[in-house]
Amino acid sequence: MKTIDKLEIEIEKLEELINKAKEENAKLKDEVDSLWAMMDEMTKADIENWAHLVKELEQDVIARSLMITKKKVDC
Repeated sequence: MKTIDKLEIEIEKLEELINKAKEENAKLKDEVDSLWAMMDEMTKADIENWAHLVKELEQDVIARSLMITKKKVDC
């Protein structure tokens, strides 16, 4: 009888630990989702920033290429 009571107490403790672990797991999953959302926003902002720089570089390259002449000057 005593071993059954001890086992029931152990089972209750284990169930309590399992419930705590499930709650912690749910909190951590929520945090992970939030972090991924932040990373997505940061990536989008980085892409927009780099796109602006690439566009400026492209315009600079076009302007420089228009300034260069390939014809030799007759002297």
